[in-house]
Amino acid sequence: MSDRDANVSGALYALAAGLLWGLVFVVPLLLPEYPAVALSFGRYVAFGVIAIPLAWLDRAQLRGLSRADWIEATKLALVGNVLYYLCLAAAIQRAGAPLPTMIIGTLPVVIALVSNARGERVAWSRLAPSLALIATGIALVNRAEWQALRADPSADPRRYAIGGLLAIGALVCWTWYPIRNAAWLRASRARSASTWATAQGVVTLPIAAIGYAGFVAWSALSGTGEFPLPLGPTPSRFVFAMLAVGLLASWMGATCWNRASQRLPTQIAGQLIVFETLAALSYAFVLRGRLPDAMALAGIVLLVVGVAWALRSPRSTPIAPLEST
Repeated sequence: MSDRDANVSGALYALAAGLLWGLVFVVPLLLPEYPAVALSFGRYVAFGVIAIPLAWLDRAQLRGLSRADWIEATKLALVGNVLYYLCLAAAIQRAGAPLPTMIIGTLPVVIALVSNARGERVAWSRLAPSLALIATGIALVNRAEWQALRADPSADPRRYAIGGLLAIGALVCWTWYPIRNAAWLRASRARSASTWATAQGVVTLPIAAIGYAGFVAWSALSGTGEFPLPLGPTPSRFVFAMLAVGLLASWMGATCWNRASQRLPTQIAGQLIVFETLAALSYAFVLRGRLPDAMALAGIVLLVVGVAWALRSPRSTPIAPLEST
């Protein structure tokens, strides 16, 4: 596959992943009565349950994974799945969707900087234009949303600040995850993108199941009675939402992202995480029932232009494979 074909197919997979991942920003708004712990562990219990039949169908490939692969899948699942979404869901419930979306939106810049610092080199002269466009676009969207927040008389600055800190925690998790995940995938080209996503789902299941059981036990012992156990006030809606994001965002999104990661340098793939930001903002505006204002729209246009520019960057030199730790 030529570099051009790899860039185009990688970008399309990244776009698909972004559209799917954007859904996770909507769920905490649709289920505001559910605490972030229930949403995070519930999502990944669903992901794990969905992964079990997929693992059976893909059992031959899964048997080929080494002990180091399974340890790495567990690390990625814990940080990039459970901890990330726990921070993100809590941030969205405290600050609404736009602020956490914008903080997560800095990922393209952060990942590119960290990747280059780690030695996966793309010339800064090649990265700078797209990074500048994306950073400016994010800044414009940030400013538009902050103006809207300041104009809201019901806004709670302390609650928003806590939401912002939690979103920064999610940002740290999702800076580490794609860099580590991409390096591990490239260390062995034989690893299948879908198999690797399924493996992460399999190891996520016991972690999430223990976490959800702990949440239920703590809620029962605390005796507050505010959260009907074990599935909350709207069980069918909760289960449907968890299964939907488990399949669409967790498994399909991870599979698409793994395929993008195999085709693109980490700095370029990192910039394409902006698709998640664009999707999440689009879904948020749809839920609000209004279009973005002129400043936010200008920021979105700059984000898209920055992504297009990023695809013109040449491939980097391969990064050294990760050690099995």
